Amino acid sequence: MLVGCKSPTDVGSPASSRMDGAFTTSNLSSGFGIGGVQPTTSAEKYNPVVENPFVEVSKEATSTFSIDADGGSYANVRRFLSANQKPVADAIRTEELVNYFPLNYADPTNGESIAVNGEVSGCPWDKTHKLIRIGLKGRSIAKESLLPSNIVLLIDVSGSMSDANKLPLLKAALPAFVDNLRAQDKVSIVTYAGQAGVPLSPTSGADKGKIKAAISALGAGGSTAGAQGINTAYELAEKNFVQGGNNRVILMTDGDFNVGVSSQKELIDLIVSKRDKGIFLTTVGVGVGNYNEAMMEQVANKGNGTYEYIDNQKQAQKVFVEEFSKFYTVAKDVKIQLTFNADQVRSYRLIGYENRLLKKEDFTNDKEDAGEINAGQTVTALYEIIPVLALSGSGSGQVSQFTTPLFTINFRYKQPTATSSQALELPIVDTNTQFEKASENMRFAASVAAYGLVMRNSAYKGDATYEKVRSWATAAMTYDPYEYRKEFIQLIDKARQLQ
Repeated sequence: MLVGCKSPTDVGSPASSRMDGAFTTSNLSSGFGIGGVQPTTSAEKYNPVVENPFVEVSKEATSTFSIDADGGSYANVRRFLSANQKPVADAIRTEELVNYFPLNYADPTNGESIAVNGEVSGCPWDKTHKLIRIGLKGRSIAKESLLPSNIVLLIDVSGSMSDANKLPLLKAALPAFVDNLRAQDKVSIVTYAGQAGVPLSPTSGADKGKIKAAISALGAGGSTAGAQGINTAYELAEKNFVQGGNNRVILMTDGDFNVGVSSQKELIDLIVSKRDKGIFLTTVGVGVGNYNEAMMEQVANKGNGTYEYIDNQKQAQKVFVEEFSKFYTVAKDVKIQLTFNADQVRSYRLIGYENRLLKKEDFTNDKEDAGEINAGQTVTALYEIIPVLALSGSGSGQVSQFTTPLFTINFRYKQPTATSSQALELPIVDTNTQFEKASENMRFAASVAAYGLVMRNSAYKGDATYEKVRSWATAAMTYDPYEYRKEFIQLIDKARQLQ
């Protein structure tokens, strides 16, 4: 089902702020389960996603948004497909599908914390349109050079976490995370059910046996006092704060808070009050049936952190081992702004990032919160544009080159402990490159974005089909260090079968 989507001909103005509205509840049947757990109904909660429309440059030439480094939507969509279900439309956030995959971007130079790159090419699902790809990469840091850490594992042990794909999955996955800790790192465990507890006080990463024993001893039962757990975790993180280090709470839950502060707005207000103390937040969602994704994604957005979802042991390996450096932030409040030239571009559409839109004036406002990027992490954004020359039509199906083929993209970001931002600028020249000749980064990112458009049955999918998406993706498989792309091809086939 398509939710609140405008027709491609309905050109409007961009939203002026991020959507923090009420979540929607979807009733599904589910055959997904681990260890025989197969819930037959669900009341999962998702925030509404209303796709960005095309915006006329003559009415609004400037587009501003915050990056989003989350990868949770992709894993959650995979969980639906594995259960032979079509994903709920509001579970499909296109930017998170794209940013699930590491792309082959260069590291920053000249002392910057992030590197930026980009290109322009034809649009594969509409030959009269073009795509702009904007890429960022956080500074890579060798494991031995990572900052000393003060990490609080905040684990939901309420009764709803007893299913095999919840607490038992986390208990099986976390020992591999512990193996990455060093002697200079400290880890604590806070649990919450009817009330919060501290089964592990701050412990050196060298004492792995003690940490793993505390994890192994965890059991589920009782109601969910989520707010009390969050407060206790932040208090512990503040008490053991490492000046100049990596201070982080990692919240692991199905999001089913039912004791104390439980509304989405109240929990977000609580998180916002804590983030300015220099403690970052990662949320890790698990489970099916009562999963509150709306809560998990928004709490991470507001807590200076990222949101991930774990649907199986392989995904746990990705989150806790293969992308361990994502628990270390190298830049915060990262914003992007692009002003289009009305002589070149008739209209534009930011693909995804619907709940990350900013007002034009927010770009230089250092009090306005935005997204974070972590060590070695890549983030990608795509704009679909309708060139002015596309209206005249060349008859060949390929858009002519712009008169002045240059885009200047502006970025602002803060160092993790800074209060003021620094600026970067990226000029991109349009060389009239056909999509098939674009970089592999462009071709793969566009194929994943198209996958999301087709799954949503988006009004903006043009002539994209699963067959075409598969063709585009299989032609962009050279860079695949963990074989995530190989699995992506299988998911395309699965989605096509369900269609």
